[in-house]
Amino acid sequence: VQLQASGGGLVHSGGSLTLSCVASGFSSEYYSIGWLRQVSGKERERVACAGNIGSTYIEDPLRGRFTISRDNAKRTVYLQIDNLKPEDTGVYYCATPCLGVVTARADLELEGQGTLVTVSS
Repeated sequence: VQLQASGGGLVHSGGSLTLSCVASGFSSEYYSIGWLRQVSGKERERVACAGNIGSTYIEDPLRGRFTISRDNAKRTVYLQIDNLKPEDTGVYYCATPCLGVVTARADLELEGQGTLVTVSS
């Protein structure tokens, strides 16, 4: 039972990146799965959440540049980040449950290992 995050890397400011979170060992289609991040000098913060019936939520300060989506057939939740800024540099984690969406089940708590995003200016 796990979440595996990937897709991080080094990107120039203004570029885009898509992170992936693959679920395994449980029926992920019934659970909300979202993203958090730990950026330099800040506490870990929520980024986005995808519910099990298509609902999504993006934290207010990040709306417009961050998009969350999921493909239940692939057991994968994606986080697309556009117009990357140096202050987006940090480790991005996927986790269940997350807030702000409707979900069928919330009886499981998991967090992936994180993927590092580095944005150069």
